Amino acid sequence: MVLLGTIAAPLADFVANRSAAVIVAAGLAAVSVLAVVLNVLRQLLFKNPNEPPMVFHWVPFIGNTIMYGIDPYKFFFSCREKYGDVFTFILLGKKTTVCLGTKGNDFILNGKLKDVNAEEIYSSLTTPVFGTDVVYDCPNAKLMEQKKFVKFGLTSEALRSYVPLIADEVLDYIKCATAFKGPKGTANIPPAMAEITIFTASRSLQGKEVRDKFDSSFADLYHDLDMGFTPINFMLPWAPLPHNRKRDFAQRKMAQTYMDIIRARREGGEKRDSMDMIWNLMDCVYKNGTPVPDKEIAHMMIALLMAGQHSSSSTSSWIMLRLASRPEIMEELYEEQVRILGADLPPLTYEDLQRLPLNSQVVRETLRIHAPIHSIMRKVKSPMPVAGTPYVIPTSHVLLAAPGVSSRTPEHFPKPAHWDPHRWDGDGEAALLKPEDDGEKVDYGYGLVSKGASSPYLPFGAGRHRCIGEQFAYVQLGTITATMVREFKFRNLRGREGVVETDYSSLFSRPMNPAVIEWERRTKSARRE
Repeated sequence: MVLLGTIAAPLADFVANRSAAVIVAAGLAAVSVLAVVLNVLRQLLFKNPNEPPMVFHWVPFIGNTIMYGIDPYKFFFSCREKYGDVFTFILLGKKTTVCLGTKGNDFILNGKLKDVNAEEIYSSLTTPVFGTDVVYDCPNAKLMEQKKFVKFGLTSEALRSYVPLIADEVLDYIKCATAFKGPKGTANIPPAMAEITIFTASRSLQGKEVRDKFDSSFADLYHDLDMGFTPINFMLPWAPLPHNRKRDFAQRKMAQTYMDIIRARREGGEKRDSMDMIWNLMDCVYKNGTPVPDKEIAHMMIALLMAGQHSSSSTSSWIMLRLASRPEIMEELYEEQVRILGADLPPLTYEDLQRLPLNSQVVRETLRIHAPIHSIMRKVKSPMPVAGTPYVIPTSHVLLAAPGVSSRTPEHFPKPAHWDPHRWDGDGEAALLKPEDDGEKVDYGYGLVSKGASSPYLPFGAGRHRCIGEQFAYVQLGTITATMVREFKFRNLRGREGVVETDYSSLFSRPMNPAVIEWERRTKSARRE
């Protein structure tokens, strides 16, 4: 009682002589301090030996979010050094367990449906952008059927037909783009490559009718829809923020555009002169006998347009920036084309790309260091024991795989921070690490795919949610690279070495903007020499 009186007297005096605002502020400060103290004590005194170690943090809910968000890879490697390959951190109030290394990748990415779930993690983010009843807004079995439908545009025959289309789009762009006017100049690479990748992807995967719309209002709608992929929408996808209102309007407008195309075709207003993705989806039927509804076709077309754009845009930007930082590699690429394809450099074909090993290796090496997605998450649905440890991951946790960590470790790639396309040479140390060489195949409902999670090189993920557009990405990036090499010489601005830092502020890793390089057009006489 004496103690309470000792505390109460000065407290009462403080309250009596302060304004309401000061009292409220002091109360909030006291509650905040108490929350921090209790949070620290809980971490120090109540450790669970059956769960992975918790990364220390001061503030509840915020936890380690800021450190993770600034530089995920720096955070992962720092935690790995302290806690090992398996640890838990707080990401916006959620206990997120990270499993690193090839074993960690396999544990999460090849997890069984009864144990892990991707839909609960990503649906709130993707559904407002793609639309309902597709991708993560439907049962996994239905998603696997949708992937099978879309594979129409990813066959070898389709990929073969895309190469000249992609090359033509690149050439048309660099003829008209302000950034590449004249014989030489400077260009901010990220926005230029974003336009090139969306034009090439729409022309190849979606067809001429859709591509033509990108010359008008469709491009603005795409931009507004793209703004829906912001980190805050993981938590507040419904928030009445300006970018969300624009996202929702763009989604409705874009979906209606696709549905108008479908309706016109069904009514006979369009002749089926050639097969494209929309015609293909109009012919598709689910296993239960239900034809794919027009609304779902529209939403799948949006998903197809959006899904790979960030990856290709980011990767193609990094390729150009790396070539500018290493002009001798760009010259090797040019000489490779002249030597193998001929001094006249005929129009590129799919077969030509297969004959240009260094061109492919530039793409692979860039994806190794600059994988567009640094974190792949799954919701834990049943307790999951971690082999070789006493840990059991409870259902209250989220799992996080970071395949990019494996591709940045010296045990798999000597001098991992060094960008060296020649490490993928036939006798190079990385040549045997190509994921397609992994012999184990699994059919998740959309055809046999490589299980692949045992490889330290997984830029397209693994398991049932492995990116089905992997081969398209290699074709698209390879064609863009080969075409740009034919047309330009790149170099860094005077006084700059290396490449810009990575921007992790969005959900996708990308170059810091601006990222300006110097360019010079190759002359026709130089091509013949």
